[in-house]
Amino acid sequence: MILPADVTTGLLPDAHTSPFWVLFVTFGGIAFVRNQAFYWIARSIATRALTQTADVRPTRFPRLRSWIEGGGTERGIAAIHRWGVAIVPASYLLPGTKTVVNTAAGVTRMPFARYLPAMLVGSMAHGVVYATIGWAAWTSLLAAFAGSLWGLAALVALVTAIAVHVVRRRARRRAAQAGATGASTAPP
Repeated sequence: MILPADVTTGLLPDAHTSPFWVLFVTFGGIAFVRNQAFYWIARSIATRALTQTADVRPTRFPRLRSWIEGGGTERGIAAIHRWGVAIVPASYLLPGTKTVVNTAAGVTRMPFARYLPAMLVGSMAHGVVYATIGWAAWTSLLAAFAGSLWGLAALVALVTAIAVHVVRRRARRRAAQAGATGASTAPP
């Protein structure tokens, strides 16, 4: 099975031939739209939780609500309490923190007038990183792996190993939480 050398064709611009401004606008825009969505959905859920009584109607985003209520944003909330609004643009440069911090900003109902400028700075930083090295490195890595059958097998093995690690970690966390609450995981 031979794959084409250019595996990045599609909706996103080509990292090697597109001008800087196209990449910057594309990736800065993606970060902007994505994190605005997380902020407003989380803020909506938090507002509903604070203003409604026990007969709360279900949210349109049940998985996100359960993630928020299940402690998924605790690290982000702690970071916001510690660093304030400055953590919002910093989260764009720290791997794995954008979603948590921007969702936490919505959950804590950070004033939009303070959140928006910080999020714009972060989106621009994200756009610069991906326009300069991030996207080029990613597309080059994919092309290198997809250029040979062994490379593709190595990529599949890597993704599988990461998925197994994440699933096991979540299972251990659930088991620890069940043990802490006194719930039994063994069948009766």
